[in-house]
Amino acid sequence: MQLTKMTRLSLAVAAALTLAACGNKQEAPADASGAQAGAATGEVVKLGFAAPLTGPQSHYGEEYKNGVTLAIEDANAEKPTIGGKPVTFELVAEDDQADPKTATQLAQKFVDNQVSGIVGHFNSGTSIPASKIYSDAGLPQVAMATAPAYTQQGYKTTFRSMTSDTQQGSVMGKFVVEKLAAKKIVIVDDRTAYGQGLADEFEKAVKAAGGEVVKREFTNDKATDFAAIITSIKGVAPDVVFFGGADAQSAPMAKQMKRLGLKAPLVSGEMTKTPTFLKLAGKEAEGTIASLAGLPLEKMPKGSDYATRYKARFNADVATYSPYGYDATRVIIAAMKEANSTKPADYLPKLAAINYSGVTSASWSYDQNGDLKDGGITVYKVEGGEWKVMETVGGGAAAAAPAASAAQ
Repeated sequence: MQLTKMTRLSLAVAAALTLAACGNKQEAPADASGAQAGAATGEVVKLGFAAPLTGPQSHYGEEYKNGVTLAIEDANAEKPTIGGKPVTFELVAEDDQADPKTATQLAQKFVDNQVSGIVGHFNSGTSIPASKIYSDAGLPQVAMATAPAYTQQGYKTTFRSMTSDTQQGSVMGKFVVEKLAAKKIVIVDDRTAYGQGLADEFEKAVKAAGGEVVKREFTNDKATDFAAIITSIKGVAPDVVFFGGADAQSAPMAKQMKRLGLKAPLVSGEMTKTPTFLKLAGKEAEGTIASLAGLPLEKMPKGSDYATRYKARFNADVATYSPYGYDATRVIIAAMKEANSTKPADYLPKLAAINYSGVTSASWSYDQNGDLKDGGITVYKVEGGEWKVMETVGGGAAAAAPAASAAQ
């Protein structure tokens, strides 16, 4: 009986000593080896990303996300150190479904989850309402949105990946009047923030260049039957039909224009300048003209290398948006490095003053509103089933060969 008590006592003392040792180990200041262990673990920095990853615009969002993914992988491969600690960047990707309500819900989710920066959203109609939430939280946002209103709200946290519709619409409005010799122009838009905004800027530029907008129609971003609109348009015999909207609408519109005997070329913006448009429109894509912010991929400062690495990583060709998603991610990371901090309040001033040499531009920098200073615009035309460069304006590239007239 006495032996049992002693055994119990010994076990109790041993357990107490073990707990005390553990407790002292946790509470004691970290020594050199402990600091090294902490440094080896480092800091995980979350970057939020939002775009349509399902639905008719998912091909935009997926390619955009691929660029962000590649940028994060490249950054992590460099084994970055910020604030004296190793840093690992982590992508937190969400599907906003190109829906403004969903976008604002995700924006709040990102804020609550304490991400350190936002790449996105893709659409102007999602980026604009989400930007208020990011601004209130002081969270930098580099969006693909091109509607002028995005950076005209007075927020210090809003930045672009591409040139705005003011720049793109101005170039295209002048282009169709002066280079395509178009006198009578019809405009159709999809009533989204992007489509209507681009059409508005295009109309201003047409009138400033001396052209006449003889008719303006609108549809929505779900429509696929444009017979009534095209029949109405035929009555005014336009030289050019401009469409502000996505390829899910511009492709069937191009097909129906040809099949209903409307000879005027379809002119549109960067959401039409896609491989998907060529696939959906088929042979009726021929002659379509579209603008795209920035330089052609082969003329981008690091475009050829990017195209090779993108193909190796994703087994697909670059479509439109991924190089801009790549650079948007890298400029956020570059700003963090310059600030030596991953805290939004610390690196935001560095982002505003950034001058970054990236894939799409040798001098990626912002004006006081968060607009790119010199993004350039390239005009393309479908010839032989492929998008061919007609002319590049700005962005440090010389203009291509003169464009043919609209009558050809």
